[in-house]
Amino acid sequence: MMPNEKTRHFEIIYVIVKFGLGSKILKEAKKCGVSGGTLFIGKGTISNRILNLLSITDMRKEIVMMISNQKTTKKAMEHLNKVFRFDKPNHGIVFTTSLTSLMGTRSCQIEDDEERGDGEIMYQNIIVIVDKGNAEDVIKAAQKAGSKGGTIINARGSGIHETGKLFSMDIEPEKEIVMILSDEDYTEPICNKIREELKIDEPGNGIIFVQDVNRTYGIYE
Repeated sequence: MMPNEKTRHFEIIYVIVKFGLGSKILKEAKKCGVSGGTLFIGKGTISNRILNLLSITDMRKEIVMMISNQKTTKKAMEHLNKVFRFDKPNHGIVFTTSLTSLMGTRSCQIEDDEERGDGEIMYQNIIVIVDKGNAEDVIKAAQKAGSKGGTIINARGSGIHETGKLFSMDIEPEKEIVMILSDEDYTEPICNKIREELKIDEPGNGIIFVQDVNRTYGIYE
């Protein structure tokens, strides 16, 4: 495990793009020094009057998660924006969050001239983990508090309140992860609304946590 003094120089790059572009994102990021990444399949939810009328509100998405030092992160984000044009509407979103610890990789290195910057936080990444089937309710609750939509990722997992066995084997319940990018001013109302409507404080109903976002491309108000 890298000590915190070093890991604070690393960031997670999240890229959310339409289905089929994830592998191309990884390929282009590697050209900038990013050692690799993990790709998830999800779906995006949007709030658009015309698409709502056509009942086209869900879109298949790929979510790419990569870790690199801050200098490489900045270079990779600029290159990805140049290639995939996140600065144009509906081309995807890329953003970074900070790390506090890092284990299991030796490919991430700090460069000698790298210094951590403490920029102003404008956006935050709200992560909500709930049982499968509840993600849409999370999105609806968030939208009531000002959210414009989110990304849903299928997952598996179990907590202390979810123990089950089949033929003496542990069952891992299917979960859904909802990722919501929020203006910092809306984060608390969105979290409170989800907490209230999904009864998150009751055991086994879910978890919410929030990450500060450092850099972004592709967010439009």
